[in-house]
Amino acid sequence: MYQDLLNKQKTLSVIGLGYVGLPVALEMAKYFQVIGFDINPERIAMMKEGVDPSHELDGSAFQDKDICFTANAEDLKHAQFHIVAVPTPIDQSKNPNLTPLLSATESVGKVLKRGDIVVFESTVYPGCTEEDCIPILERESGLKFGRDFKVGYSPERINPGDKERTIDRILKVVSGSDAEALEIIAQVYEKAIPAGIYKASSIKVAEAAKVIENTQRDLNISFVNELSIIFDTMGIDTKEVLEAAGTKWNFLRFSPGLVGGHCIGVDPYYLLHKAKQLGYDPQVILSGRRINDGMPAFIAKRLVQTLVSRDKNPGHSKVLVMGVTFKENVSDIRNSKVIELVRELMKYSIHVHLTDPIASPNEVAREYNLTLIDQPSSNYDAVIVAVGHREYEGLDMGHFRSIMQKDGPILFDLKGLYPRPSENGMVYWRL
Repeated sequence: MYQDLLNKQKTLSVIGLGYVGLPVALEMAKYFQVIGFDINPERIAMMKEGVDPSHELDGSAFQDKDICFTANAEDLKHAQFHIVAVPTPIDQSKNPNLTPLLSATESVGKVLKRGDIVVFESTVYPGCTEEDCIPILERESGLKFGRDFKVGYSPERINPGDKERTIDRILKVVSGSDAEALEIIAQVYEKAIPAGIYKASSIKVAEAAKVIENTQRDLNISFVNELSIIFDTMGIDTKEVLEAAGTKWNFLRFSPGLVGGHCIGVDPYYLLHKAKQLGYDPQVILSGRRINDGMPAFIAKRLVQTLVSRDKNPGHSKVLVMGVTFKENVSDIRNSKVIELVRELMKYSIHVHLTDPIASPNEVAREYNLTLIDQPSSNYDAVIVAVGHREYEGLDMGHFRSIMQKDGPILFDLKGLYPRPSENGMVYWRL
């Protein structure tokens, strides 16, 4: 199949063109004939015009690519090698929500033909591909797995906002349902990813490798978040402690903060779900999640305490929150912990203004029923810099003083962007 794909006698499809699927599709389209499918016609219309709806790629990324964008699932029948890259979120109870994945699998199953290969990139718990997805492919296609079609898993490693570690510069893990599938999948990805590939011994190993990548980071961040809570009660600056400890060669450098998004704040729950299914109740992973999930409430309570200490009534206070996306320099607002922080502040009847230079006001209104203001006003009792966008890096204390009350201004610098001010009068706090 690989040679047929390379000669464009066969076609590759990518299902789901979000922050993961679109870069994969465009990278593959440098070498193969590609069908890019997404269920959202508005997004497809934008991509046909060379516009990335996620604002991660510029127009040049679409040039000279052999790709056809479509919202019609019937078009997938023209492909023989399918890559599924749809979101795998969690529900309100923090259980895996496989609806997008299973729906995409059904769409592929309906067009599956003998000899086809399906590769999943969506983050899942170990066993999901074989236990949940393959039966759907068999049911919808009427074909037999192993005999009529093959399957693989290659975990996504896209890092939104990172212009250095782009998709072609990140080693890609691949796996296959048998030796032949693994070889073909490895050849396809190796062609498109100059950084190289790593062949996992099984699909479950590849699934597990992905889910622990982000669980490991979640636990390390939860550790420094807990340190920040402890050191705050001691009156010690956590950033200064971490800088001092970081002078040792083997100290792992992590920073405290809000842990949101669709990876670090989500993936551990997939592993937790599977472990509990098997009768094991994880302790360390769940503890880390509790700490990170509790940070918005901790920060809100800390701000209220600071307002009261400055003789400010929280119910009469006006606070500006700068940044709403889940991380710096990306427009994605999914699972943003800043939203939880805003809601925690509102529980104290604080009047909150919310601003972000790159988030979509329409998306914020639609997803969270909150309004982004175009420009900050003035006379804020406190300002919280919640996201480290590059637009915020050059600001100084003079800027913050100009938009805050002269009497007892309060700055919460959650990302530690600014040096601690030396002048009296400004209350400066950071995690």
